Amino acid sequence: MSDVLVDVKNLKQYFPVKTGFFKTLPLKAVDDVSFSIAPGETLGLVGESGCGKTTVGRSILHLYKPTGGEVFFEGEKVTADNIQMMRRKMQMVFQDPYSSLDPRMTVEDIIGEPLDVHKLCSSRSERRERILYLMETVGLNAEHARRYAHEFSGGQRQRIGIARALAAEPKFIVCDEPVSALDVSIQAQVINMFEDLQEKLGIAYLFIAHDLLVVHHISRRIAVMYLGKIVEMAEADEINAHPQHPYTVSLLSAVPIPDPDIARSRKRILLEGDVPSPLKMPSGCAFRTRCRYATEKCAESCPSLTDRGNGHFVACFNQ
Repeated sequence: MSDVLVDVKNLKQYFPVKTGFFKTLPLKAVDDVSFSIAPGETLGLVGESGCGKTTVGRSILHLYKPTGGEVFFEGEKVTADNIQMMRRKMQMVFQDPYSSLDPRMTVEDIIGEPLDVHKLCSSRSERRERILYLMETVGLNAEHARRYAHEFSGGQRQRIGIARALAAEPKFIVCDEPVSALDVSIQAQVINMFEDLQEKLGIAYLFIAHDLLVVHHISRRIAVMYLGKIVEMAEADEINAHPQHPYTVSLLSAVPIPDPDIARSRKRILLEGDVPSPLKMPSGCAFRTRCRYATEKCAESCPSLTDRGNGHFVACFNQ
């Protein structure tokens, strides 16, 4: 078996934005992003809102046609010609459990749609049996099958979305902030379910989230994004204990600690200035306008993501 399931190389996703009459500028939502995910591995992707995390996930699945770069799944390049076949193996759990489910469809039809699209069941009885098994897997009862999405709570709706993603028996799932819209107690249940499914089925995840505590808990490796680029990537424990990029250090300093004595003694690192507009990116390193370590070199060129040892990749001239 290959050591790499999903291989993303120099992925770019630009959106044309009109800025005046006959004038269009590219909004660089994702700019030259590369990473790989092994079978059964979870890669956490974190960063501020608008940094391009969700766009990365959608571009991998060709929900947005990538502007540039390549995506390989099990060694085969994902293209517009084979994406429908690939989507049986690559699925997505969306952030909003309210808008991601068709309100006119019953739970049975929502979960059964991938089975119909990919022609995975030869009879109605087999289809029904498969749907009930998936519902049981995510903690739903058989009596829920005939109900509609509006009859469920947010946590139950997200379970329906997860069951739909599992229907085609994928090997890889993009989890786009799947717990951010849920209560904390429900978040824990859903996170535990993701871990149980991974252990049972060997699924690989790209887990996109804001909460670094959640990401550290579920991920083997973590990648940190800032304005369309990955600025640091390492093992979860390594990046939590020894962050090297100034942006990562700032993010980790904002993570709440339940021990009040430790929390009082810890220094919060506040970033100066505002996030630059992706339409008018600063020269060189995009983070330099908010970085206290910035030098003239940072304005002249953009640092590449380089290995600092033990698989700890950092894009910074000064760290």
